[in-house]
Amino acid sequence: MEWLLQRFDDNPDKVALVHDQEEYHYAALSKQIDKYTEQLSSIDCQNKTVILYSDYSFFSISLLIALIKQKCIIAPVTKESAVNLEEKKAELNNDLLIECLSDGELVIKEEENSNEDQHELIRNLVKGNHAGLILFSSGSTGKPKAMIHNFDNLLSSFESKKIRSMRLLVFLMFDHIGGLNTLFNCLAMTATLILPTHRDPDYICELIEKNKVQILPASPTFLNLILMSGALDKYDLSSLRMITYGTEQMSESLLLRLKESFPKVKLLQTFGTSETGIANISSKSSSSTFLKIDDPNLEYKIIDSELWLRSKTQIMGYLNASMQRFTDDGWFKTGDLVEETDDGYIRIIGRNSEVINVGGEKLLPIEVETVLMTNPEVLDASVYGASHLITGQTVVADVVIKSSENKKGTIRALRNYCRERLERYKVPTKINVKEGINYSNRFKKVRKSIDG
Repeated sequence: MEWLLQRFDDNPDKVALVHDQEEYHYAALSKQIDKYTEQLSSIDCQNKTVILYSDYSFFSISLLIALIKQKCIIAPVTKESAVNLEEKKAELNNDLLIECLSDGELVIKEEENSNEDQHELIRNLVKGNHAGLILFSSGSTGKPKAMIHNFDNLLSSFESKKIRSMRLLVFLMFDHIGGLNTLFNCLAMTATLILPTHRDPDYICELIEKNKVQILPASPTFLNLILMSGALDKYDLSSLRMITYGTEQMSESLLLRLKESFPKVKLLQTFGTSETGIANISSKSSSSTFLKIDDPNLEYKIIDSELWLRSKTQIMGYLNASMQRFTDDGWFKTGDLVEETDDGYIRIIGRNSEVINVGGEKLLPIEVETVLMTNPEVLDASVYGASHLITGQTVVADVVIKSSENKKGTIRALRNYCRERLERYKVPTKINVKEGINYSNRFKKVRKSIDG
């Protein structure tokens, strides 16, 4: 942590953050961190388990760093994800809940918990005097898992970043490994981070224009929402040099649409998991979904088409779940299915939980979505399996189309379009026209269960 604070002190006049049209320099960030450090010291929060309840702001980022200095075990909870706050508190057995208000004031609530109730993993962090990070999974496939990182270990992976002057927009919040990766990448480079107050495609494009954003990290779902919104015709996005995408699979057809819409922008895939951290990778090209993992802190192998990872920044464990997705020798079974080329590139083709089995023939949703998205009438598509009495499952597609004047005719044309390009069992037996595709608060496509 000292190396990071020293970089702030060495670059006091550089703009660190822009939030609500107000600029904050690294000198101001250092000063606010010191202020919070003094305040936290007065309540003796050293090594305590703390819920940091706030969205991204100049003040919440300063508080996060001050808590790391105090070697706290920190669970960031955003206002958006606070619906399950009481459940999360029960899982964490936290000592403090600190709400960071918009004006920087802190509301500190002490919890009456016994050290005897502390999880062994938290006791190990305290014993070693290490800061900790607790992240919750999205809970899309059951109860959210509480995973715990050694925060000091995680931060050390950013120390090799070189000082650079650039402007990045943070997309994911700090309750997500991707949001934290953007945050600490930017701070380690003493670059400028643009903090949005909400994530509407029109507003994000307006921020890019106003702040001359050079790097935009986002999910494929959100990037498609930008294309669908018409915002590209309203705002000047010529400052963009790179768009990074991750958190879900990118279809080749959507990637080509993005490359056509952003011809001068480099499109770079990112990859990582909450359990193992974000990996250093390289994309084969801006128009390819193949990537190469080139990270000295991470190993990978492919077992039965599933990607397994083992990293120096992976979690210590879960507070409320077994380690069944980890092997005894530390390999994490990601659940991501991949295909590999002879020259060492891999492509993520789906999740093993999303495989559709039609009478013994198996397929992945992205195969059908990619074909549907090559049709100029389709703006978005989401494919999933539904129960079928004879074949076990059948393929269903929800689509957003350009014009709904002749829905039946468009559906019929799309089914014929798929028949010409897909094997018979992959052709959707039902196509539903929708106003929009379901996605999570992290802008990740949410496919329906097999029972619809």
